[in-house]
Amino acid sequence: MSVPLGDQRPAPPLRGDERETLRAYLDFHRATLAMKCEGLGDEDLRRRSMPPSTLCLLGLVRHMAEVERTWFRRVVNQERDLPFLWSAKGDYQEAYDASSSTRAQVFTAWEAEVEHARRIEREAQSLDVTGYFARWEQDVSLRMVMLHLIHEYARHNGHADFLREGIDGVVGA
Repeated sequence: MSVPLGDQRPAPPLRGDERETLRAYLDFHRATLAMKCEGLGDEDLRRRSMPPSTLCLLGLVRHMAEVERTWFRRVVNQERDLPFLWSAKGDYQEAYDASSSTRAQVFTAWEAEVEHARRIEREAQSLDVTGYFARWEQDVSLRMVMLHLIHEYARHNGHADFLREGIDGVVGA
């Protein structure tokens, strides 16, 4: 049994095992970000929240592509030399500036990173698999990575709610 939603997002289970639940909540939040961007063109997706912030819906998607890439590929999968998508030096703030990006470019990159992340998670023997996060100088488990991504998406989906409402008044889940 899963949470009733009334939309097309994957419904997290009400009684699933740990991995199934983490996977479902992560996919739920990924789908929520995509849903917040549905039906909008490039111009609306690049509309900034308020000066001097560069925050916009397309920037959030760029940022989350970078977050997926970093945590799943660079940390868990140990692809240490993998370049960043939007910044030569790994500045996550640069990802928010989507002023010259298109929906097609950004969503293609984000969807590719989500698929890499799903593959890495599926292939991992357990949630206790670890990778090294250089910024913290610590090993981290796949469990922590998945929880961190759920947190990142939930936080930024809140931003996406406000951004979308400011564009066309659409609010909700």
